[in-house]
Amino acid sequence: MNTKVIHKIGPFFGLLLFGVALIVLYHELRIYHLHDIVQDIKGVPPYHLLLAFSLTMLSYLLLTGYDTLAMMYVKHPLPYGKIALASFTGYAFSNNIGLSMIAGSSVRYRLYSTWGLTTLEITKVVAFCIITLWLGFFTLGGTVFIMEPLALPTQLKFPFHSVHVLGWVFLFIVAAFVVWTFMVKKPIRIRAWAFPLPSPRLLIAQIAVASLDWAMAGAVLYTLLPEAPGFSFPVFLSLYLLAQIAGMVSQVPGGLGVFEAMILLLLSKTHSASQVLGSLLAFRGIYYILPLLTASILLGYQEMLQKRETVKKMTRVFSDSLSAVIPLAFSLTTFLSGAILLFSGVLPATHWRLTWLNHFLPLPVMELSHFLGSIIGVMLLFLARGIQRRMDAAYILTVTLLGAGILFSLLKGLDYEEAIILTIMLIVLLPCRRYFYRKGSLVSQRFRPGWIAAIILVLFSSVWLGFFSFKHVEYSNDLWWRFMLHGDAPRFLRAMVGVIGVVFVFLTARFLKPSPPKAASFGFEDTDSVVPIVRAAHKSYANLALLGDKRFLFNEKRNAFIMYGVEGRSWIAMGDPIGPKEEWPDLIWRFREQCDRFDGWTVFYEVYPETLHLYLDLGLTLLKLGEEGRVSLETFSLEGSAHKGLRYTAHRFERDGCIFEIIPAEEVYNLLPEFKIISNLWFKEKNTREKGFSLGFFKEDYLKRFPAGVVRKEGRVLGFTNVWIGADKKELSIDLMRYRPDAPNGLMEYLFIQLMLWGKQEGYEWFNLGMAPLSGLEEHDLAPLWSRLGAFVFHHGEHFYNLQGLRAYKEKFDPIWKPKYLASPGGFSLPRILSNIASLISGSMKGVVAR
Repeated sequence: MNTKVIHKIGPFFGLLLFGVALIVLYHELRIYHLHDIVQDIKGVPPYHLLLAFSLTMLSYLLLTGYDTLAMMYVKHPLPYGKIALASFTGYAFSNNIGLSMIAGSSVRYRLYSTWGLTTLEITKVVAFCIITLWLGFFTLGGTVFIMEPLALPTQLKFPFHSVHVLGWVFLFIVAAFVVWTFMVKKPIRIRAWAFPLPSPRLLIAQIAVASLDWAMAGAVLYTLLPEAPGFSFPVFLSLYLLAQIAGMVSQVPGGLGVFEAMILLLLSKTHSASQVLGSLLAFRGIYYILPLLTASILLGYQEMLQKRETVKKMTRVFSDSLSAVIPLAFSLTTFLSGAILLFSGVLPATHWRLTWLNHFLPLPVMELSHFLGSIIGVMLLFLARGIQRRMDAAYILTVTLLGAGILFSLLKGLDYEEAIILTIMLIVLLPCRRYFYRKGSLVSQRFRPGWIAAIILVLFSSVWLGFFSFKHVEYSNDLWWRFMLHGDAPRFLRAMVGVIGVVFVFLTARFLKPSPPKAASFGFEDTDSVVPIVRAAHKSYANLALLGDKRFLFNEKRNAFIMYGVEGRSWIAMGDPIGPKEEWPDLIWRFREQCDRFDGWTVFYEVYPETLHLYLDLGLTLLKLGEEGRVSLETFSLEGSAHKGLRYTAHRFERDGCIFEIIPAEEVYNLLPEFKIISNLWFKEKNTREKGFSLGFFKEDYLKRFPAGVVRKEGRVLGFTNVWIGADKKELSIDLMRYRPDAPNGLMEYLFIQLMLWGKQEGYEWFNLGMAPLSGLEEHDLAPLWSRLGAFVFHHGEHFYNLQGLRAYKEKFDPIWKPKYLASPGGFSLPRILSNIASLISGSMKGVVAR
């Protein structure tokens, strides 16, 4: 079974385990009413709640020790405040989303990369934290499983009857790792990356901090549980860690439901099920939900700080790092808001609140508020995906629905607790409007398997909770039409029908939307349609759109576009979008969605540093391709010793009777036959073939659109180039460069010199010399593999392509170098993406090999 299939069915496997957990919960709680459980939650002594809260703070404080030790491991010291912020925010989200999020935490990557850590260092930090987590779990688990060999329930069908065997296995793993660390001195190598083993002192600290953290997390729940004879903390810790294993294996976010079912099953002989469930709900709120809300508030607070001019400069860097974290954070809180409203809609209302509210509101208002509150809940579940994708319509609807949800929470039963939670979420969300800029249809957005599973999980849970809450109510058809002050069961039934109706309408709208066109015919437009946008572009590479070999994706206003080509699975955009910069973010996301719709890889080729954050927001990885040289025409001159060589070239050609001339675009047609002859001779001499996509090729309709720079001698054209002109005289560049085999040596250099002098005279700001491929890449041992490989080719690949010579040639003009990047999915797909780019430029893989 391939990884793609596993990735798709994985969330549904977790959903299956969650369903089993619901069955176990129902079985264990079948003799209890919801009222009993609510009373047990209220029965938790306040000082126990306070102690649990204090232990939770201590546990998250210990979690910061993971990252602190990791910084010692990578030898990159940071202030503890920064480490604590990244650690707390990251763990608050990963604990609720699932432990797998530790490895891919965008919080850590964004914050640590902003604070100067390299990609390799961040990878080492993440790996260190994961290993620390499991070392602590295996150490503590192995110890308590041996000390307190918990008997396993027969319902679990394990091949062994107690956790005693599991304890020895855990301790053996820890001992083996410790011995390996002490004996093996060489670092672990994963491809080009080296991971040195931690020092003995650091290893002991890892085990101590992580073991204490696991014990502290267990102590939070132990504090909330009612006392029972012979129920010691080591005994509880044994069953707590076993339940954590079940939760982690399920891959359900935070082990929700699965963890609770295991605890109920394991404590069934010593505790009342309703009391245990009450403690579990309090534990879930204190240890999981409260830190998540705190982390969300921290993010929103940082955003509001930016409104103050005195701290704007200090928070700008942090703001950039938040650009990718905030949509994920609010996606999670929006989803949580929807779940709260749904669960609230299926739980019985507090009688005294309804009675008091009935003095001020008529019954139909309360009934309608209850029904609409549940409808808003399911709508927020779907909107959470739009929030993650930064859609402006999702933001506006979410803000509106949260406000309505607050109102209906109060009107349906004076549920001020959930109204307060929703208000906090709304207040934190309001100042973050600028992060949600994308246009698009909410119905047409794609839901991945994980999202579908999460929505189903909440819907099933709410239905299960409703039937559990009202299992003592005998069903009859009259329930549907029974409207009364304390008619909670009828309200639940009507709300569920409304929720199912919303889901049905949403699914119907998705199924009825037009199917996308086939990729083979998608994106082709008449080249003339992009001409006005190209003419208004400051960057001269926009003229590549006029080659006629690309497809186009336009924004809704049709004043900006992305030019791209498709090769294999790679959808390769040439450069950054063309058009007003405010249109770029939404256009880039639309291109990403289009690629996703056709199961293609999103690739942006030769993009500038200023726009990298846009591609990072898409989840793409970055690869430096080389550097682009640009000459400031305002300061360019042939005077001085630095340009003695250029001055000599210019004087030599002038002495030989050569003349440089700019041919207007409308007159180029007359010279095309001669240009064609020169081009054919040039190809024959170079023994090469035409390229495309990122380079121009000889095409009459294309060349007629531009002025040409020519060098003549006695009326005969020796060489020519077409001249790219940027709008507002911001940039000047050239594309095709062709000359006769018998032309004097240095003809192109002379042509460059004259074009720059002409551009300076005409008032242009920059002359773009184009890319120096693979230049500026790091050769350091800790640099990424691609960087070191590219640097090696740059320095030792003269036999295939004179990369150093090209860089040295352009250095004559004293350019300012700027890096250019490839943004792509990366990973194991990178070699295929690079070969697809080479094939697209060369016309085929045969063109790559045969030059």
